[in-house]
Amino acid sequence: MFEFSWPWAFVLLPLPWLIAKLKPVQHNTSARLRMPSFAQLAALAPKAVQQSRGVNWLEALIWLLLVTAAANPKWLDDPVALPNEGRDIMLAVDLSGSMTEQDMEYQGRYIDRLSVVKAVLSEFIEQRQGDRLGLILFGDTAFLQTPLTRDLNTVSQMLSEAQIGLVGRATAIGDALGLSVKRFSQKEQSNRILILLTDGQNTAGNLDPEDALLLAKEEGIKVYTVGVGSDGRGGFSLFGMGGASGSNIDEATLKHIAKETGGLYFRAKDVAGLQQIYQELDKLEPISDEAQTFRPQLALFFWPLLAVLLLIAVSILIKAVRGLKQEA
Repeated sequence: MFEFSWPWAFVLLPLPWLIAKLKPVQHNTSARLRMPSFAQLAALAPKAVQQSRGVNWLEALIWLLLVTAAANPKWLDDPVALPNEGRDIMLAVDLSGSMTEQDMEYQGRYIDRLSVVKAVLSEFIEQRQGDRLGLILFGDTAFLQTPLTRDLNTVSQMLSEAQIGLVGRATAIGDALGLSVKRFSQKEQSNRILILLTDGQNTAGNLDPEDALLLAKEEGIKVYTVGVGSDGRGGFSLFGMGGASGSNIDEATLKHIAKETGGLYFRAKDVAGLQQIYQELDKLEPISDEAQTFRPQLALFFWPLLAVLLLIAVSILIKAVRGLKQEA
């Protein structure tokens, strides 16, 4: 559908005519004294009027095109429905030093835990069309890397750029849980789902996990906890300790948090274990928002502007040709 954004701009169309009417007439005495005879004036009159009319029509057309461009013409495509239901999911990823342990098997080789988490979560993020995702990174403390958004590409990019030690090398599980509570409290209508991935136990932070759990229960946040790390098979430690192990995972606390909030605990010893959370989240009932539509727009104002430039070039060319004829 074709329309103008500012149709009121067309009230400017009679402006040049009004200026010409209101402009006072200036009499040139010297011009009257050198006026040719009536016979010569009568012979030149038709030609002068014809040229004047031609110039006036050209100027009027240029003005019309300028006003049309100012009205911002555009073409609107058919409405496109936007996703009006989904889930609000916050991802809390552990960036403590132990996440460098290379004990996770992925595509036939052992790599560090954080790389596996990034690989699996990137695929998970791509499949969350219609959902809003946020990202919390935690170590010595927790901070919000990405607020809840439907821009999944940004969330995936922020996750890929996360590095060990970015927020210290300890593990502040309580702070991560508490920060998610704060962010979800700003959403009146939400599923309020937190996926907390860690390979250790709470060793830092300002908020105890038990206190953060009470806040999460009050806000109705469902927490899915994931313990990342193998049982010590294969791999090695970048700290030179050798024989990486997942035995330092505080599974009791993680299971307690999940159970008390109505979520589930997963032990991710490999990629397959980490991927189990896909099916569980797909079973959750998505929330419904108000229906939203989007109409793609195509701006057309540049077409009348191009026509104006073309007419100005033609006008200059006509005047140049007339000047050459007069000289000849």
